[in-house]
Amino acid sequence: MNDVQIRSAEKALSVGTWLIVGGAMLFSILTVTPLMERHTPEGWKWTAPILPLVVDAAVVIVVRLDAVLARMGGHGGRWPIVLRWMTGFMTLALNVADSALKKELVGVAVHAVAPLLLIVTAETGLAYRHAITAAQTAREAQLKAEQAEREQAATARREAQERRVREEREHTAQLAREQREHEALLAREQTAREEAVRREERERAEARERTEREARERREREREQQQAERERLEREATQRRERERLEREEAERRQRQERAELEARERAALLSGGPVNEKLPEDKARLVVHASFGEGLPVRAAADLCGWSVGWVSARYQEHRDGAGLVLEGAS
Repeated sequence: MNDVQIRSAEKALSVGTWLIVGGAMLFSILTVTPLMERHTPEGWKWTAPILPLVVDAAVVIVVRLDAVLARMGGHGGRWPIVLRWMTGFMTLALNVADSALKKELVGVAVHAVAPLLLIVTAETGLAYRHAITAAQTAREAQLKAEQAEREQAATARREAQERRVREEREHTAQLAREQREHEALLAREQTAREEAVRREERERAEARERTEREARERREREREQQQAERERLEREATQRRERERLEREEAERRQRQERAELEARERAALLSGGPVNEKLPEDKARLVVHASFGEGLPVRAAADLCGWSVGWVSARYQEHRDGAGLVLEGAS
């Protein structure tokens, strides 16, 4: 048998065994539970399925561990045999007890089928697993022997091949030594010629480097001189712009001062007339109000100077305030 056939047989045995065990457990629970209910005190009838479950659990443990030990080629000793047969007889006794108490021979025979099948299946499955394990062991031994033979043959072929390779390598090494000696002679001659060529090229390169270095230094000096000239011109231009800016600011300051003095004289001239008894023309009244606002005079005083009402003067003051606020916002 090959490995595939052995695995297939073991799988069929495992599936069949667990089907029989599962069927026997279900049949045992359904058969034994009514018997336990009749022999259990009132109030404890709910414990009736516990006993068949415990016995069937022992059967599962036995079957499972026997399968593992058989697969590993081991034996559990006497106690697993005792547990296997004891659980089998317990299952048989519990299943036929109800029919035996009623003296129904047909019922005894019918209810004995599943437990007997379980007992025989457990023993037969164990024997089958030992046989499969033995077959696997034999197969592994055969494969190891074939592998050893192949390795020996491969070793012999490898040694012969290494011997041929060693002889070819020695011959090749001899040819290589002769070739190297010839190449070394040619290389020395070539090296001497190349050394002379490199010496000439090095001298020419050094001469080119000196020329290029002198040219770079000359260009660098010219660049530095141009940079210094540009910086001098920039400084002079900056100084000239600064002088022009200062002169413009001074001229603007003088103009503002002259304008402020002129406005002050104009306001003084407008306000020098004192209170009037009749309304001035509107354009002149506006100039008086503007001058009064600039001097910070109260609204009443401005109204006396122009002859217009306090409300009209207040409105003009408010216009001046709004105009001053817009100017400040624009400046900010």
